[in-house]
Amino acid sequence: MALFLFILLVALALGIVGFLIEGLFYLLVIGVVLFLADLVLSGMRMGRRRGSRPAR
Repeated sequence: MALFLFILLVALALGIVGFLIEGLFYLLVIGVVLFLADLVLSGMRMGRRRGSRPAR
């Protein structure tokens, strides 16, 4: 969970810097890609946890 929050914070910071500073649009793109990758990875982790619990 801490890694998810850290990557989310980095993506947000890159997005803000890329948006505010002219000529650094690529940082905004990197921030968006990092955010989407983080969501996909966290979704995969949550999906694995759900299927590994035994039924009661």
